[in-house]
Amino acid sequence: MSRAIPRLVVAGTASGVGKTTATVAIARALRARGLQVALFKCGPDYLDPTYHARAVAGTSHNLDGWMMGREAVLSTFAAETAGADVALIEGVMGLFDGASPTGEEGSTAEIAKWLEAPVALVIDASGMARSVAALVQGFAGFDPALRVAAVVCNQVGSRGHLDILRQAQAQVNRSLPVVGGLPRDEAQRFPERHLGLRTADEAALPEERLDHWGAQAEAWIGLDALLEIARAAPPLPAAGAAAIPGAAATPGAGAAATPGAAAGAQRGRARIGVAFDEAFHFYYADNLRRLEAAGAELIRFSPIRDARLPDVDALYLGGGYPEVHAERLAANAALRGEIRAFAGRGGPIYAECGGLMYLTEAIRTLDGRAQPMVGLVPAEAAMCEKLQALGYVEVETQARTILGGAGLRFRGHQFRYSELRPSQRAAPAPAEPAAAPAPTEQPPSPSTPAPLPIEHAYSVRRRRGGQVAREGYRAGSVLASYVHAHWASNPLVPEGLVASAAAHRKERAR
Repeated sequence: MSRAIPRLVVAGTASGVGKTTATVAIARALRARGLQVALFKCGPDYLDPTYHARAVAGTSHNLDGWMMGREAVLSTFAAETAGADVALIEGVMGLFDGASPTGEEGSTAEIAKWLEAPVALVIDASGMARSVAALVQGFAGFDPALRVAAVVCNQVGSRGHLDILRQAQAQVNRSLPVVGGLPRDEAQRFPERHLGLRTADEAALPEERLDHWGAQAEAWIGLDALLEIARAAPPLPAAGAAAIPGAAATPGAGAAATPGAAAGAQRGRARIGVAFDEAFHFYYADNLRRLEAAGAELIRFSPIRDARLPDVDALYLGGGYPEVHAERLAANAALRGEIRAFAGRGGPIYAECGGLMYLTEAIRTLDGRAQPMVGLVPAEAAMCEKLQALGYVEVETQARTILGGAGLRFRGHQFRYSELRPSQRAAPAPAEPAAAPAPTEQPPSPSTPAPLPIEHAYSVRRRRGGQVAREGYRAGSVLASYVHAHWASNPLVPEGLVASAAAHRKERAR
């Protein structure tokens, strides 16, 4: 059975050309017309989806070809477009940029082709006139299997400038029109910080700014033309069971990869506390849904504000900006003590990136000040001026963890400006069994975390270059890593975390 869903990929010629602004503006304008808009983001980005969510008062989902695989992308798209009038999919980087310089894996183009979706190409038209036609022709002709159907010009100087751009493109290809643009407006730019855009909370993105960009889209962009293009997309076939990318050697890898598909999942198996506030909010919506599908009830708490943990059976500490809020986190000694006590009772704690930093003994900010943290990982998380790691990785567990047995494989990515430095007070590391190096193993690069006096439960292979490093810092029931994992790559992982939480629940009840 197939299903028709009007859809449009909003892609760019490069990063920084205004894809997010255009996507948010168009979505906000369509919502003002009374349309139900489903929003998606290509790639692993956590921040752009927060702008999407604010634009339509809903949830935006990531679609990442490398981390999720084709069937999981199609399944997620099908599930999250139910009841929608139109879907907008914001691209990542440039239209053809992805995990490889020679292929389309992980690119916006790959997602557009999987979804059979037309593309609206966003360009930065500042200082440009007839050259717009040459640029568009290059992108439109690069891959004949992809349909670039419209052009949106960002940073235009005036109505007259936009008319020049329309004429230049129409003289070359009338069937691929400039449907409009957005004027240069420095006062209404979205705010940024070191990881890209700031999270779209009320302080960074007031409703008035969203309304402004929605009004600009209504006034400057041919929304009716875009809707006509989106509605011409062909029906999509029903999504099948999702394959697990890269998980051929994983025990049980034939499990269904769509949330809710796990057989026998029981609601209320366990309660998992999810850290969520200004410091911690980098979570894939799909990951949270998979925990719920496995029977978990998710309870939010704030490491900044709450003095006590909620009554939960496990903790999930996601990424975010703990370095920005390090002083406030340090000031909440009561909650830090609660987390240490929870770990001491054998409570499962899973942490990613910012969550890992919070579990260290201290976060050292760029001004050189060290703020005390939870102290479960015997190291210091030090902020650096330069980027320390960026890119896709594949993880294989080397021992049993709170996620399941050894040999679990899953995919994720890293994007960080911090590094772990050994603590002066650290105890000796537990002995680890010797492991034969992988064929592609190379000496650690400068961005590889220094060896720590703690057990390393992960083997982490970089997608680009193939270097392998030991990571995944484990101490008792604590598992922390710099890897942001996407569990569509192996749905056994969230199942394993919920099982560990349920086991701890039973232990507490004795």
